[in-house]
This record gives sequence, structure tokens and C-alpha cells, in this order.
Amino acid sequence: MTITLHHGIATASPSRAEHLLAVCALATALVVTFPHSALAQVPPVDLGLLSCCENGSFAYAVNANRQVVGDSYSSPWGGNAFSWSAAGGMVDLGTLGGTFSSAWAVNDTGQVVGYSCLEGDNACHAISWTQTGGMVDLGSLGGSTSWAVAVSATGHVAGNSAVAGDVAMHAFVWTEAGGMVDLGTLGGSQSNAVAVNATGQVSGTSMLAGDVAAHAFLWTEAGGMVDLGTLGGNYSYAYAVNAYGQVTGSSTLAGDVAMHAFLWTEASGMVDLGTLGGTNSYAWAVNDHGQVVGSSWIAGDREEHAFSWSHASGMLDLHTLGGTYVSYAVAVNAVGQVVGNVWGEGRQYAFSWTESAGTVHLVSIGGDDNDAAVYAVNDKGEVVGYSFNRATLWNVPVEASISASPGN
Repeated sequence: MTITLHHGIATASPSRAEHLLAVCALATALVVTFPHSALAQVPPVDLGLLSCCENGSFAYAVNANRQVVGDSYSSPWGGNAFSWSAAGGMVDLGTLGGTFSSAWAVNDTGQVVGYSCLEGDNACHAISWTQTGGMVDLGSLGGSTSWAVAVSATGHVAGNSAVAGDVAMHAFVWTEAGGMVDLGTLGGSQSNAVAVNATGQVSGTSMLAGDVAAHAFLWTEAGGMVDLGTLGGNYSYAYAVNAYGQVTGSSTLAGDVAMHAFLWTEASGMVDLGTLGGTNSYAWAVNDHGQVVGSSWIAGDREEHAFSWSHASGMLDLHTLGGTYVSYAVAVNAVGQVVGNVWGEGRQYAFSWTESAGTVHLVSIGGDDNDAAVYAVNDKGEVVGYSFNRATLWNVPVEASISASPGN
């Protein structure tokens, strides 16, 4: 499955792996020297494959109970969602009758969300799965396609759905009591949800009237969809929201000549986080302390480096990987542990970083000659992703998961 973007707005059902790996693909022209042998190393745990789908597997999320979710492939065009635990191993979540399903997120009660194709594969719908209730079709906003991207601790599900006639995609929030609610747009034809917190606040991006620009939004049940504005340009994109309604993402500057990472709060509005000296920066995640992680070009735009930003420390260059490389941080947990990926020489490596312990190399299954990438980390330092084309879990030692608390 693929995703098509119009100024950042999703218009078709996506593949999680394709979406996240597209970031590093922009940097394939750069050469990397990655001195991973000199770093502390964490060995991988192979989560295996489903018996139906032995062509590869990817892990996309992990909850506080070490439950891991993702998908296992039978071919490039088919596969099934899974849930993995140490006690039960990899469990096939099945499909809604079609040949493909994918699990993208899981909360601490074990509720899994993603999407599945229906019988005949002519449509795919957002799904919610629990151990007691199995896979539930969340429906759509009248169109043929929908998918869920996030689930909160309280069971709020955020995602995107085609509207009647499949003429546009709209963000939605779903609850068991209220069903699927269309979040609308900021006046344009489309909107795209990316995250939801425990109070049901949804962040994402929407086209404006005339579809001439796209702005980040924060939606609440009481206030509806609020335009978060930009840093002076025509476009801003939200990628995450924390428990306090702080939104992070990226926005173009005046003239749309550059893009900077931002943190938005109700009190301060959209704050430019700057760069590491280069033209552009991008924010991908924020924890409940307001610590933001992402990537930025350095002076001269010669390299792209992962960063961690906080009110207390500003933007820190996670340059401890050494050499010349492209790196980007994709997730951060409550204790300040940052995880991300390094790209170069046609391969990808995974890392974990804390202020106190520095960089830890997350070793690939089968050794360093095989690719590895991470997507998520829980507060216990359990990191998930894939390596050697198999879903992988890394247990980062507790002492490597403690860093100074960022400023609020």
C-alpha cells in the first residue's frame, strides 16, 4: 500500500514502513562513516514472523507492558497485523476479510489500532483490536478507505477517512461511545490526523480555503479544529501532541524559503525552535516535559543531524555518532531517552541517546551488515523497529535510559 501527499495531506491508504523510511531516503547521496564498533551496544531480540506471512515483519509501537504491534508480510502486497508479548509470542490479529492488515499503535490496556482491507481488497477500514473483542471495523466517513494512526490511554482513536464519493480525506476521532466523528477541515478539501492524547485532543494538518496552503491544527471536542498558524510561511505540519496539548511539527518561514521545527502551546503559540546552523529543521515527537526531537541541517547544509530540544538546553546536536552522516530522531520517552536512525552507504543503523549515557548502538539481527531502523520507545527503554527484515525489540539498560529532565 502507498500514501500520496498533497502538501502533506494524505490521500490514499498508507504503509507505515514506507512513510517513515521516506525521511531517510532523501539523504542517500551522502556518505556515512558510522563508528558503531566504538559505541556501547545493545543486542536485538528477534520477534519472529507469522506463519502465514514469512517474507518479513516490522514493529511500529510498544506499550508500557512490553506489548509490541506491527505487521508480518506474505508478499510486498499482503500480510497480517500482529501483537507480540514475551509470554504469548507473535499473535496473528487477522483481517476484515481481505489480504492485508497492519497495526500501527497500542495503548497500555492492549487496544491495538491500524487498518485492514475488506473482502475483495476493494476497500480498507480503520480497525481496533482487543484480546477480548477481537478485530472491530471502525467504518469510514462514507468513503471506501479509512485508517487509524493513534490510540490514547482512554481509547480515543485518531485517523483518516475518505468521505462520500472518495473525493477527499478527513481526519477523524473514534470512541466506543460516539463512533467515528468527522473533524472537518480549516476550510479546504482535506485534513490529516497524526496523534491523539488521553483527553481526546487530536493534532494534524488541514488544507485552508482554496487549498492554497496547509496549516497544523489542534482539535478538541469543545473547541473544534483550531488553526495553529505558521512561522510566517504558507505551510505548517503537526506530527505529535503530548498530554498537555503541546504540539510539535515543522513550518515554513516567510516566503516558504525554509522550514523550521516548532513547538506550539496555548500560552505561547508557535515557537520557532531554530536549527543547528543550517537552513531546515524538522520535529517528529514531543514528550510530556516539552522535550522535542527531530533532525536539522548543520551549518553549510552539509549534513543532517538528529537533535533534542528543551527549554533548558535549547537544540542539542546528537553528533556523538561521529563521522559524516545523516541522522534523525523519531521518538522520545518520559525520561528523555531519544531513539532514531542513521542513514548512509546504502544502509541504516539505529541508536538510542540520553544526556547522561550518550549514544548506544542498537545492533541488527545478523550483525552490522544488515539494516536496522527504530520507530518507538516506551518509558522502560524498550525500543522497537526492525532489523534484517524482521520485527525487533531492543532492551536498553536502565542506566542508559536516565537523563536530565528537560524544562517545562
